[in-house]
Amino acid sequence: VVTRHGIPVSIISDRDPRFASNFWRSLQNALGSRLDMSTSYHPETDGQSERTIQTLEDMLRACAIDFGNGWVNHLPLVKFSYNNSYHASIKAAPFEALYGRKCRLPVCWTKVGEAQILDPELI
Repeated sequence: VVTRHGIPVSIISDRDPRFASNFWRSLQNALGSRLDMSTSYHPETDGQSERTIQTLEDMLRACAIDFGNGWVNHLPLVKFSYNNSYHASIKAAPFEALYGRKCRLPVCWTKVGEAQILDPELI
């Protein structure tokens, strides 16, 4: 993250003791960033990250079901799919939000409309 985007201004975390340790506080101070903790026993404050985790779990589960033990070889496809899927929270795909343009996809999708049978031989 740091090499691509720089040091974050703040990091939001749950109240896991690992993130509340002196090490993390010292690191945050050295980096000049801030560690914000979510409210205890109030998971709604961490809803956005929880939703993201749920989506990624669903994608990885589907990948494992489809590809079995070889699912790990398809992680780049999962990443590509996630980063180019529309996210209502940002009203764009993450790729588009980051780079300011739509990703050039390896396939060309046409607009989905009503299905029409154009040739009897297609049946």
